[in-house]
Amino acid sequence: MTNMIDESSRYLISTVSKRSGVKSDLVRAWERRYQAVIPTRTTGGHRVYTDQDIARLKLLNQATSNGHSISQIAQYSLEELKQLLKADLCPELIVTPTLKTSDRLYLAEDYMEKCYAAVLAFDALVLETHFENALVELGIEPFIEHLLTPLLTVIGERWRSGELRPVHEHMASSIIRSLTYLLRNNNTCPKGAPRMIVSTPIGELHELGALLAAVIAELKGWQVTYLGANLPAEEIAAAVKFTNASAVTISITCTTDDQQLPRELRRLKKLIGHDVALIVGGKAAEHYTQLLEDVGVLNILGYDHFREILDLLATQHKTSTH
Repeated sequence: MTNMIDESSRYLISTVSKRSGVKSDLVRAWERRYQAVIPTRTTGGHRVYTDQDIARLKLLNQATSNGHSISQIAQYSLEELKQLLKADLCPELIVTPTLKTSDRLYLAEDYMEKCYAAVLAFDALVLETHFENALVELGIEPFIEHLLTPLLTVIGERWRSGELRPVHEHMASSIIRSLTYLLRNNNTCPKGAPRMIVSTPIGELHELGALLAAVIAELKGWQVTYLGANLPAEEIAAAVKFTNASAVTISITCTTDDQQLPRELRRLKKLIGHDVALIVGGKAAEHYTQLLEDVGVLNILGYDHFREILDLLATQHKTSTH
């Protein structure tokens, strides 16, 4: 495997400044005085930087804004900078970028092409590096919505078409799963927050959609208990009882001709009762629209819709507990 950076991943200082939030003259000063980044040069003598340089500069910028001296932290690794920011008790490890929406979408598309190329090359190290850099630049929610979710869709399509082998999908999913667990652990829960159970129904083995939903809910201030995949309705309902959860979120990604899923959803709704919201999302949810309406399930139509549902339920929870 190789970790070389190609020409398309090198950027002039104007782009670096825009994406990192560090002014060009300050980038040069940090480079000259502290070797915070060490760019290469084009044949014409222009400085060029990598995605990792941009990620470093963004973290250094955040750390200096928190009061740390650049002279003390300029040589920190990316991981050391992340731990430093975590120790500062920031609400999120990664500050939300100030990029415009159009720039963020363009950047996410750029990273998606790089990430898919790493998957195709079966280069786990490069894929992890792209994910880490993209997370720093995009922020957690845009990273999930505009990079991870489209990438998973593309990987699934290319696997079905034969361009990718199952092992490509497993490698990428394993890295994403580990990263998602780390994202979950970075969030603290407010006192008195509404509680949620997240899982997939019995027979549904793909859990990444559920994990990403758990992260989104936690970022919205929910206390989430994640149960993993492939659980029967009785066990999910038991978790609701043990935690006094006010909502259950289920992810479904596969469609089948049998009646197991309809039976499980109907049974789950009956077991948890009308006072507990049942939320269902995932790429297969649209195939069960009529069932979801009949059962009284809240069908997620997208990330923004999911956040609206969470806000509404959180308001209802606050009202009921006061």
